[in-house]
Amino acid sequence: MVSGERTRPWKSGGRSRRTKRRVFVPDEGNDFVTRLWSRYGVRALAVGILAAGVGGGFYLSPDRKIQEQGIDARFAAESQQAENALLKEHHLDHESAMALRREVEAVAQQRAQEAAKAAAARAKQAEEASRKKREAEKEPVPFKPYDGPIPTSCNEYSGNRKIGCALMLAEGFKIDQFPCLDKLWTRESHWNASAHNDSSGAHGIPQAKPGNKMATVADDWETNPATQIKWGLGYIEGRYDDPCGAWAHSEDVGWY
Repeated sequence: MVSGERTRPWKSGGRSRRTKRRVFVPDEGNDFVTRLWSRYGVRALAVGILAAGVGGGFYLSPDRKIQEQGIDARFAAESQQAENALLKEHHLDHESAMALRREVEAVAQQRAQEAAKAAAARAKQAEEASRKKREAEKEPVPFKPYDGPIPTSCNEYSGNRKIGCALMLAEGFKIDQFPCLDKLWTRESHWNASAHNDSSGAHGIPQAKPGNKMATVADDWETNPATQIKWGLGYIEGRYDDPCGAWAHSEDVGWY
């Protein structure tokens, strides 16, 4: 008998007889082997599936990383491009603002210069008007006409020239210096004690600038020719040694 086969009674026509019917019933040994192979088979199948998944993941992950890196690189490039565009726009805005600022400052500076120039002109006009008003209102300081000695060598001259000749000799200059002094002050004022230059403020026979310098000689410097001549001779001696030296300088540059 095959191991694992059993016989069952069978009835027919009221009589029972024993017939053989094969029913496969695994015995304990075969059942153990079957269960063992089934268990290892399932495990092997699971391990195989897991290995296939890991392998697939291993081969898929580099592609995914490459794709992710490509996406990151593209996003980084687009971000950098946007940032560069924004920086360029900011730079252009800054340059435009600076150009506008320079233009505004230039206009403001020009207007300030024009305003300062106009204010200076108004101030000068006001000062000149005030000076003329003071001169018109005040009385000149009276002076005593020159009554000093006149050397005979000066007799050929008259008026303020005669006084100038006498005072020049009194200051220690030789008579040969007077022709130079005569030409110098004829050019400057024509020997007019009231000569005045409104633009420079020069005044008197020697055209002292400003005229009030001559107050170091006397208070009547505005009208007294003798006061003006004395101051002028002192200025010439201190700067040019003598009248001919002053005349030579005036010939060279137009002033002394």
